[in-house]
Amino acid sequence: MATWCAASCTGPSHPIITEGTPLYNPYWLYSQNKIACELRLAQAQRDDGFPFTVVRPSLTYDQMNFPIAIGGWNSYTLIDRIKTGRPIIVHGDGSSLWVVTHSDDFARGFVGLLGNGQAIGHAFHITSDEVLTWNQIYEIIADAAGVSKPNLVHIASEFIRQIAPTTGDGLLGDKAWSVIFDNTKIKTFVPGFQAVIPFREGIRRSLAWFDSDPKRRWIDNGVNEEMDKILAAYKAIT
Repeated sequence: MATWCAASCTGPSHPIITEGTPLYNPYWLYSQNKIACELRLAQAQRDDGFPFTVVRPSLTYDQMNFPIAIGGWNSYTLIDRIKTGRPIIVHGDGSSLWVVTHSDDFARGFVGLLGNGQAIGHAFHITSDEVLTWNQIYEIIADAAGVSKPNLVHIASEFIRQIAPTTGDGLLGDKAWSVIFDNTKIKTFVPGFQAVIPFREGIRRSLAWFDSDPKRRWIDNGVNEEMDKILAAYKAIT
């Protein structure tokens, strides 16, 4: 999603994000492209009556990936680092708030919009209502992996961007700020919608999927190299 950055780009002016929050993100190309898609659809509706509905999930995961900011999305890299005691990067001080949503929960809201003529021309958040800090997200993952005290290293998002610009753009344009998505609208249009899978349960499903087949526990060397590069640069100035 990540389309909320305030004009000053110091983060959202309010942590509760609604579908009416202005779309603006000067940092992250991924988000900029999504904004452009929404604007193009709105233009098509104005010019030609094109019917569209915008769905805005945020950091949605399933059993085949891990909803993390740094450490590899669809590989076993982060889990391997946690289990072997290698340092894990957490942006900022880890206290900013975020929302992760299991794909099964997202599907409940999405299916409810299919064929719903009243949803045409509208945008909808579909996320969990469970709010976690990034420290909690990484600690819950570690706990599910059997590690009670992961080796977390907190590094400022601005510094990460200096060393790894692409990763840093995704932080400053998205995950560096406290963000809570208001799901009132999807609950209004899809009565009964509720995300029911807590992260502690969902991440165990992911780990079970990876652990059920050794071939799934592949290590992304590129992710390891980037993390070690950031850590080395940070250690050099501390």
